[in-house]
Amino acid sequence: MQITFLIPAYNEAQTINEVLDRIATLDLDYEAIVIDDGSTDGTGDIVESRLKPSNRIQLLRKPNGGKGSALRYGIPHCRGDIVVIQDADMEYDPRDVPALIEPIQRQVADVVYGSRLSGGRPQRAYMFWHLVGNRFLSLLTGLLFNTTITDMETGYKAFRADALEQLHLTEDHFGIEPEITGEICRRQLRVYETPIAYYGRTYDEGKGITWRDGFRAVFVLFRTRIRPLR
Repeated sequence: MQITFLIPAYNEAQTINEVLDRIATLDLDYEAIVIDDGSTDGTGDIVESRLKPSNRIQLLRKPNGGKGSALRYGIPHCRGDIVVIQDADMEYDPRDVPALIEPIQRQVADVVYGSRLSGGRPQRAYMFWHLVGNRFLSLLTGLLFNTTITDMETGYKAFRADALEQLHLTEDHFGIEPEITGEICRRQLRVYETPIAYYGRTYDEGKGITWRDGFRAVFVLFRTRIRPLR
């Protein structure tokens, strides 16, 4: 199976090389699609310098619109059998990907979530209210969609390509995470979880998500629950 790494990137010049280098060390048949979401720090130029005629890296450029808009822009370009969403900031370690995709390779899962909240892998001691918010949103997801997903907001998700293509996605920013979750639950796709390591950043280190995104996530969960499937 070929793996597509879908990598939205906004001002990640400090880490994008390391992400691509770590992906290259994996024993996988892969392509890496970097969507430069209007970076102003040269992220796209760094990726462009790595492009070669037979390389596995593809660069897409677009005006800044948010993580969701970058993912929606990149999805039609995916050629792999499995698509992995890979953040460009090194909060998630590509070395966890073989375990993440294994249930799909075994043909028992349509989607696999990498859970930061189920234990078993290194976790940075982190911001308390972010933990509370993540647990609340995962609990709300369970109530609305009758699921036991422990980490709805995780940035590490793997999909069968045809399952990802089914999803009706409209969110431009971090609301893409609850929208994805609501869509896969409503379509009754087979979802598995596996523990992953998490090397979270603080706001001083460049973290972008805020409390406002938490309120948006609640709205998106309810909206996705009640809107007609398309």
